[in-house]
Amino acid sequence: MSTVAKKLTARAIAERALEIGDAEGLDAVTIRRLASDLGVTPMALYWHYKNKEQLIIGMADHLVGGFAPKPADERPWQEQLRDLTEGLIRTLRAHPCAKDVIEQIDAVTVPSFLAVWDHALRLTRAAGFSVEESCLITQYLLHSATAIADATAAQQASPSGEAEAQRVRRKRLDLQSLPVESYPHLVEMAGPLVERKDPHLYDTFGVDLVLSGIAALAARR
Repeated sequence: MSTVAKKLTARAIAERALEIGDAEGLDAVTIRRLASDLGVTPMALYWHYKNKEQLIIGMADHLVGGFAPKPADERPWQEQLRDLTEGLIRTLRAHPCAKDVIEQIDAVTVPSFLAVWDHALRLTRAAGFSVEESCLITQYLLHSATAIADATAAQQASPSGEAEAQRVRRKRLDLQSLPVESYPHLVEMAGPLVERKDPHLYDTFGVDLVLSGIAALAARR
């Protein structure tokens, strides 16, 4: 093994791959591109990742490892499940390519994903849910976190400036001009419906909504 290959870590490669993916999309992440950016030969990367499939697994492992559960956590299951959900949302928000990365991997091949998944299943079982229900809850949490992150990311990426402000005003006026006797609530809430949401409020309320539903179901067990 060359001296360069020994110094080049799998973590450093995954981090640079994520930087490229975030800026240019996952298709731009190639072994050749990474080697060029890191100042090494493609062969140096093959010591860590033999192909792009393994590289994406490494990227996913690095992403999910950022919010993987810590050992000996004795807090209530609700708090731990919230941490996992919010950790996934933060990761998806911080890395635009994260959703594509997660969608392309087989979870069984990613150690940190397995750790998070197994922990979530343990928490739902501790809450009193059946095996089948626990499996469904972890799937719903993954989809909910993805949807929350996607919506806020899309809002942040939407255009700003006077043209956007005018578009929002027109849409608000359109709603406010509806017949109030037919659509009283649309007219009343025209402003909040079309204006940008506060990202923190959006995320917090979304997680509260999902986890409150899970807690309510658990209380009926």
